[in-house]
Amino acid sequence: MKVIFLDRDGTMGGNGGGVAPDKFQLFKQTIPAIRLLNQNGYVVMIVTNQSRISRGYFTEEEFIKETNKLLSVLKENKAEIKDYFYCPHYNEECKCHKPDIGMIQEAYSRYPSINFQQSYFIGDNGSSDMMCAQNAGIKKILVKTGWGVSSLTTHRHLWKDIEPDKVVKNISEAAEWIVQNEKFNR
Repeated sequence: MKVIFLDRDGTMGGNGGGVAPDKFQLFKQTIPAIRLLNQNGYVVMIVTNQSRISRGYFTEEEFIKETNKLLSVLKENKAEIKDYFYCPHYNEECKCHKPDIGMIQEAYSRYPSINFQQSYFIGDNGSSDMMCAQNAGIKKILVKTGWGVSSLTTHRHLWKDIEPDKVVKNISEAAEWIVQNEKFNR
């Protein structure tokens, strides 16, 4: 199984700062990008830190309800998310909060046919998304939406030893690059 692990806030929509689930808006290019990935044999899964749950900004139930609504909208538009994984913790000892790989390990335990060599992680945050991908041995694509630009400039020192496999403008360019890269490497 070829998987695209996809960050939510700042990558699929929002501003990268942990948008409340009922206020989250997809970028216009997100649905076509996910559809393109699906059409090319990729299973897409969301992997997202949601520490605002434990900080009381919204409940876990609200997050799940709104995420399921989001998945329904995507599916209605022929852009399917197979599953989603989230870390609700903040300042707690957990192994799921990116850059730790607990959510990736959970995905693998549910879907043991995941082929990490053919999988990618798309995210906007170098110190969480790119480090998580590096720690899990997954190819890394950094988008410049959300925290992407500041990850490459102001906060580059936080992940200075990691190089993304590709830096792109947005999720659409990431999807197009993945599909072209796969065709080139066949």
